[in-house]
Amino acid sequence: MESPFAWSGVFPPEDPPSPETADYPFPPDHGLHTAAGEPQVRLLEERLGLPLPPSYRALLRYADGYGDADEEEYCLFRTERVGWLRDLEPEWCQIWGPQEGDKVPSVPDDLYFVYGPGQNGFVRSEYVPHTLLVGHWDGLLLLNPLIVTADGEWEAWHLASWRAGAARERSFWELMNRL
Repeated sequence: MESPFAWSGVFPPEDPPSPETADYPFPPDHGLHTAAGEPQVRLLEERLGLPLPPSYRALLRYADGYGDADEEEYCLFRTERVGWLRDLEPEWCQIWGPQEGDKVPSVPDDLYFVYGPGQNGFVRSEYVPHTLLVGHWDGLLLLNPLIVTADGEWEAWHLASWRAGAARERSFWELMNRL
């Protein structure tokens, strides 16, 4: 069965591979890494203790990351680097996470569950420590396992210090097509 997520349209190969790299799906300087195999994806899910959302899982099966996470401002982490924000970048949780005395929910549902161009950028601070960091894109790319659609998609965030709040979408697919 073909995936409904056409990641090749979001991250197309720039040039066809040369004869010397014909067995590699992307030219070496493209930035996309070879697809993660099913065992790698399952290992990540086991490490996290949760099944990944379908659109993010499909991305990993297309390419196991983009760019160099140690050197680039725009990158998607490889499966072995993906992890909980609270473990990988705890300072973001201290800044954006819940503070003593915060009420829960920190943002009412009628204001929070607005997606697309009309959204307000609100972040529920109580969700921040539970988000999954999947990359940097002039900010953080996060998946929120506390808000899951009927299709198994996790809410996706682009959280950046220059942004008043976060750009949020119902899925990683929607977020990456918006950025």
